[in-house]
Amino acid sequence: MATNFNPEHKEGPVATMIEEQTAKLPSDIFLWTAIGAVAVSAVMQIIGGTKHNRNLEQRSLFFGQWVAPFLLLGIYNKLVKLEGHD
Repeated sequence: MATNFNPEHKEGPVATMIEEQTAKLPSDIFLWTAIGAVAVSAVMQIIGGTKHNRNLEQRSLFFGQWVAPFLLLGIYNKLVKLEGHD
């Protein structure tokens, strides 16, 4: 049987502090960072493919994997601004 340790469904002090700080950031930062990660990944993939540099191609995949987290952080940022916390 699960016990609800937070019956009021309130955020903890750490989450509240993070939400207050992230709400100060413009949402465009996350979008442009994601676009930048796509661009860096594409350029590294192209350069690595022409020089047959496997290390550069692997790094391009690393940068490409950051696109989704940046977009998710942007959505989180927007929700905090619109809905606030608690």
